[in-house]
Amino acid sequence: MQGEQAVRTKLQARLDTLLKRVGEIADDLRRPGDRDWQERAAELENDEVLENLDESSRAEVAQVRAALRRLDAGTYGRCAKCGEPIGAARLAAIVSTTTCVACARG
Repeated sequence: MQGEQAVRTKLQARLDTLLKRVGEIADDLRRPGDRDWQERAAELENDEVLENLDESSRAEVAQVRAALRRLDAGTYGRCAKCGEPIGAARLAAIVSTTTCVACARG
């Protein structure tokens, strides 16, 4: 597993990026709509995309925060299902993962 501080730094950087994105989406969704009905229709379509992006970003925020809690608890890098170590390559690819490859395929 990567060094604890390196993992924490990577998780915190991802969390900061996600929180910034969530804030920007919220600001964009609060902007008043255009009075032109055609322009407003396009804005509503864009709002739907932003709402989906916001939802997925918030879900990832929760995952990253949970990974930070696991790091604090000393359980980061252990599979939540089988308890075995999660491979370094998997952790490098998905830093907030909770399962090893075998259990993820499960």
